[in-house]
Order: sequence, then structure tokens, then C-alpha cells
Amino acid sequence: MNKLLPALLAALMLSFPVTGHTQDDTATIDDLSVDMIRSAEDVTLNEFLWIKRPIVVFADSPADPRYVQQMQYLLGDLKSLDLRDVVILTDTDPSARSAARIALRPRGFMLAVIDKDGQVKQRKPLPWSVREISRAIDKMPTRQQEIEDRTDGLPRG
Repeated sequence: MNKLLPALLAALMLSFPVTGHTQDDTATIDDLSVDMIRSAEDVTLNEFLWIKRPIVVFADSPADPRYVQQMQYLLGDLKSLDLRDVVILTDTDPSARSAARIALRPRGFMLAVIDKDGQVKQRKPLPWSVREISRAIDKMPTRQQEIEDRTDGLPRG
């Protein structure tokens, strides 16, 4: 799977427009995808405790249309996810038995949204847009605290 991930990302990035980016952005979509998208085979979920919010995308094959669609959604607005401290983990090889697959026990395609505290907040059997994911994250108490901390001392309104 590690060999397929870069090829899939390159194909998806060339095929679909990326929204939310301007010429003034300091990070390019390639920079974000390299930092934000990783194979679940190479990590454990505990590595991200209190640092990142893992979004784990499972499928039984990288050719699963739901997996392809989900990756298109995610690649379409990486900047919004980056602002919410998201890391995207992919696992399309059930036989590899990654730590994430063992912990979350998906059946076929599954999207899992995990908060910084390590708790699974959402499990979805179908692809979910970045807008829906962002709304779910923004409702989390840890995200609410981050927003409050960033605006502390600033005038409201």
C-alpha cells in the first residue's frame, strides 16, 4: 500500500480542482498533502494524542469508489483541515492489520474522525464532505477551547 499512496495522491491532485487556496498561500497543496496524508500502516493513533485530529479512511482496496470519492473530498480542501490540526490516515489493505485497523475494526469502507483526546467522535460508512467533517470538528469541546484560546483578549463582534 505504501507504494500506491503517492501514485493515488498524484492522480487525484491532477484530476480535481483544489478549493480554498490562493496564490498568496505560503504552503502549496503538495506541501500540505505530504505533511497531512499518511499511511495508517506506519503509525499508531497514540502518536497523535493532544497533537492532531486523525481522520482515518479505511477501504478493502484503493479502487473502492467510496475511498476514491472520500480522498477527492479531503484533497479538495486540505487547508480547512489543516486549520483544524487534522492528519489523514489511509488504510486500504486489510491483510496488513495496521494498529488503526485493529483498534477501529472497520468493515469495508469507513471514515473515522478522532479528536485530539483520542476518542472516536464519528464513524461513517459513506464518504463525508470536508464541510461536514469541519462542522463536526468545530463542535468538539477541544476545538471550542482552541477557538476560545486563539480569540482570548480580542474584541468580539
